[in-house]
Amino acid sequence: MRHSLAPNRASQAGSYSNSSATTLAKLLEKKKEYEAVSALERSSSLYLERIEALGDECDIMANAAEVHGQVLAQWPKMFNVLGQFLASREQSEAENDLPTPLKTVAEGERLVRIPLEELQQGNAEKQ
Repeated sequence: MRHSLAPNRASQAGSYSNSSATTLAKLLEKKKEYEAVSALERSSSLYLERIEALGDECDIMANAAEVHGQVLAQWPKMFNVLGQFLASREQSEAENDLPTPLKTVAEGERLVRIPLEELQQGNAEKQ
């Protein structure tokens, strides 16, 4: 009977090597699948970092746009102030063209006449 067992063992060895080859093929396939998933995960994390950086830059641009809007809102006030300044300057120029008695003196301003000749004569006499 021992002779009859030897052919069975040979057939079992052939089926073992056959199942081992299929297992090895499945293992290689799973390894490739794992590498592909790992590469997908790495590229997804890189994509996420880039999208977050774009989001940060968009926030910066939104803040800059808000500041520009605030500056632009001040322009009408600035033009109003400049208009008032120009009007007051034109008015003061018009007043300077008037004869001396008609000129108005702004509050806190006074014209004082200093007699220089008398002061110089006084200083000359003291020396």
